[in-house]
Formats: sequence, C-alpha cells, structure tokens
Amino acid sequence: MAIEPGRTAGELDAGSGPEPTTRLSAVPRQTVRTANRAAEFVGQGPPTYDAEPTAWPPAAPGALDDLVPDTVVDGARYGVLTLRALSLRGDSARYRGEPRRDALLTARFGDGDDALLLVAVASGGRATEGAHRAARDACAWLADAVGRSHPRLVEDIRRGRRGELRSGLHRLTDRSYGRLRGRAADLGLRPAEYTAAVRCLLLPADARCRTRVFFGVGAGGLFRLREGAWQDLDPAPREADGNVDPIVGRGSGPADRITVDLGIATPGTARVIDPVEVPSEPFRFRASVARPGDVLLLCSAGLADPMRGEPALGDRLAERWTGQRPPGLAAFLADGQLRVKGYADDRTACAVWEA
Repeated sequence: MAIEPGRTAGELDAGSGPEPTTRLSAVPRQTVRTANRAAEFVGQGPPTYDAEPTAWPPAAPGALDDLVPDTVVDGARYGVLTLRALSLRGDSARYRGEPRRDALLTARFGDGDDALLLVAVASGGRATEGAHRAARDACAWLADAVGRSHPRLVEDIRRGRRGELRSGLHRLTDRSYGRLRGRAADLGLRPAEYTAAVRCLLLPADARCRTRVFFGVGAGGLFRLREGAWQDLDPAPREADGNVDPIVGRGSGPADRITVDLGIATPGTARVIDPVEVPSEPFRFRASVARPGDVLLLCSAGLADPMRGEPALGDRLAERWTGQRPPGLAAFLADGQLRVKGYADDRTACAVWEA
C-alpha cells in the first residue's frame, strides 16, 4: 500500500473504511519480509566502514553525564524560517567506539518578533582526550554570552550595524575561548588540548528582517543553495579582497557578494586565540540578506570537506532541496547521512529554508 507523504499508515487506516478481513498472520511468510535497504552513498564506491553504529564508547560509573548520543536531530519553524539540524557520529568513531567529538546547540532567546535564534556547531580536536567536552563547553559558553546580549544583538541586526555586530560578537567569542583556556588549566592540559572549532548562526525570528549573521572560529563550512546552485560563502581570509566566492556543487550560481546589502566585508583576520602555544585562527564574520527559496547550510568540517571535495554530494542535496518543501526530521537525517568514501568524521549541520 502506498502511503501519502506526511501521513502514517495508522492515519490512513483510521479513515479508510471497514477493517480488512485478512489479518497479517494469514499473509504468506515470504510476503512480509522487510526489504533490505542499502545505505546511500555518492562518489566512486561505498565507504570502508559500516553505515550503522558498531561500538559504544566506554562508560564510567559516576560519570554517566559525560556520555554522548550517537545521533541528535532537531528542528523548528519561525515565520519565514524552517530549520533542520543534526549531529552524527562519524563512521570512524562508530567503528572504534569513540564518542562523537562534534556538538550541536540550538536555542531561542526572547519571544515573538524580538526573539533571536542561535545555532552553534563545534568540533573538538582530533585525537585529544575530552574533545567532546571541549566542543560542548564552547557551544554552551557562547550561547550563554549570546543569550545575555540578545536584545542588543537583535537591534543591531535589524539596523545593519556592521561595526557593533562584528566587534560585539568578536568579544563574546574571545571571552568564551578564554573560558576554554581556563578550563584547560584546571584540568592540567595545554590550551591546544582543550579547544574546539565553533561556528554559529544568528537568525532573527522577525519575518520582516531577512538578515542572517554567521560568526565563528576554526574549520567548517557555510554554503548557500540558490536557484539550484551551491555557493561557498566561507572563503579563506586571504581571499577577502573582493574576489568572487568559489562555487561548489552543480551549476553556477549568482556571483554576488552576500554582504553588499549591509556593507559588511568578507571574513577578517583578527585573532581570537592569543597564547603562542595555541594555533591561531581568524575570527570569521559574515552577514547576508536572504531571498525566498534560499537554503543556508552551516556545518562542521565533517560535512564541509566532502561538500567541497565530492561534487556529487552537493548535486544530490541540491536535487532534494531545490524548489522543495523543507524535509521532515527523518528525511533530513537521511540527507545528512549521504556517505562519501574517504570522509569518516563526525557531521554536524543546520540547514535554514527561506519561505
């Protein structure tokens, strides 16, 4: 029986007339077997690792709050915005029984048209103990700082105040990284052993404000799907000279600078992490004015790298998301699990559909 999109079998049965006289137990055994569905992948061949979780990380009595679930999915809708977010443990970590190093935080501060939506994604350092804790702390501390400042941030976004937004978010980010350095010292670790790459989106809930603000530190990606083409909106700082953003995925999209509307420049190079022993990363800041039909994708390096390295992944997502209604949580999870050989890291992402 075919089931209409958005309806369950139970809903259809409830209004489909008399109960069938033939019960499931009377159906021949071979007709009720579940179809074997292979995990989807793009590229030249299937990835090396199993597509499903294999081993759980070890647990310690008295420290069970340190456990991290394999997969997290979230979503919301505010005005013209529909958000879908996920965080997946990578194939490599699943195979080795290691915890997910990525963290995802979604939050709403305020109410009504004055509300501010925050999405934060973070990735802890590779091969460092407690990387998942550093990522979680980075998200939580940045969210706390944004939440305390959200009335001013909403006003600055509405009025397009470039200097105030950039400097204010830079200070909040610097303060959060300072707390990470302090936590590292408390744990007897070097700062480089307790840090994370963090990327955030600020989205006003007010439907009259189409400004979307991105900021963060470290590796990851910011992409926009417009008219069937992906644009990479996260150029390296050395490209902040007015050149056209590189295009990824299928086709070629409009070569506009997304910050023209507000006069906000491309990512700068002001340093957030000061100690010599910590690799310095630029503070990245960008703002865009969205159009109806746009899809904005914020992601950790685990998804950004295959988006840039395997065009077939961008092609497949563009086919599924262009001109379509936003997917449900299960469908978005399936999209996020499209696998690519050679890319086995955690994936964390938030996609924003503009009505």
